Amino acid sequence: MSRKVKKKFANTIFNLYGILVYAFLYIPVIVMVAFSFNDSVNNTVWKGFTTEWYGKLMRDGEIWEVLGTTVLIAVFSTVVAVVLGTVGAVGMSRVKFPGKKIISTLLYVPIIIPEIVLAVATLLVIKKAGMGLGMLAMTLGNVTLILPYVFITVKSRLAGMDTSIEEASLDLGANRLYTFLHVTLPNIMPGVVSGGFMAFTLAFGDLVIVSFLANATSVTLPMKVYSQLKRGIRPEINALSTVILICFLVIIGSYKLAGIILEASRKKKLEEEIEREKEKDSKPGMA
Repeated sequence: MSRKVKKKFANTIFNLYGILVYAFLYIPVIVMVAFSFNDSVNNTVWKGFTTEWYGKLMRDGEIWEVLGTTVLIAVFSTVVAVVLGTVGAVGMSRVKFPGKKIISTLLYVPIIIPEIVLAVATLLVIKKAGMGLGMLAMTLGNVTLILPYVFITVKSRLAGMDTSIEEASLDLGANRLYTFLHVTLPNIMPGVVSGGFMAFTLAFGDLVIVSFLANATSVTLPMKVYSQLKRGIRPEINALSTVILICFLVIIGSYKLAGIILEASRKKKLEEEIEREKEKDSKPGMA
């Protein structure tokens, strides 16, 4: 078998493998979206097209209340995790102190250990602290889960950043706070936003930790869906999941589009500055 044939065969295998991976990831999502338009309460048999479930979803105040609680907990958890994770990553990357490696290693523990262990540990700490169960406890539990992801994402961004611009800012008289806000933060912002998206997604879909820390009045969407498994998931949940999916896609697409527009604007501005410099140099008597 010639090298060209071997290469073609290898490319075919890799392409087939990629198709299978994407099919494994996205076929369940496609099926869920399709069955949100199914004219039947049965999620296994297709009977026809309908938008009835979206109408019922709009009138279902209980689901929207549960969704609001879920979003509220996820937003607060994400804000706290992003602030702590970003400041922590900058501190661990730029400051030297005893025990730095040990602390950095310990931040990976919540990712490695099973989530149920983290849930039990968080519940014990909250009980020992004298706190009650509910939204605050659920928020703190989510923070312990998502904080390491923000930390790792921002730290990776910091590792690829040129530290000379920070040093130049400090040499020119700026203090560390000004340098962080006007030099470091703008450069690591893509990592901060990526970590924030990841954190929000994890907090929004968490079931194990919030189940341990919830009280009778605090119910999130994953808990609501899980409670319906024995009786069968209502078609309105498929419709709600489709709406949430579209919202996430719109947000991510808007962020990507804004990044492309911003990059094009920066490139255009740079080209205009270069043109002005060329015109200035081309004028007679200008040195």
